[in-house]
Amino acid sequence: MPRPNAAQLAYGSATVVFSTVALLLLSRTTTPLGIAVISTAGLLLGLLVAVTMPAHRKAGPAPLRPLPRTDEIRVPAVRVGAGADTRIGT
Repeated sequence: MPRPNAAQLAYGSATVVFSTVALLLLSRTTTPLGIAVISTAGLLLGLLVAVTMPAHRKAGPAPLRPLPRTDEIRVPAVRVGAGADTRIGT
């Protein structure tokens, strides 16, 4: 199993914290057993969010596309620099 990336860890952790606090506030439980059950439920929900979140691909080079095929042959033009025709040969 690949390691989770930073976004998966952040979303999972935020889900654990917010869902646990929301469940505790909504249920108004004060017993240790109720708090333990709600904390476990928040942890499982955060784990579910982190695991099911799609992993982002690593940035890499773009895939190469084949060049369009042409039937004609292209020949580059000859470049003539300054003074190319005035050279003196020995």
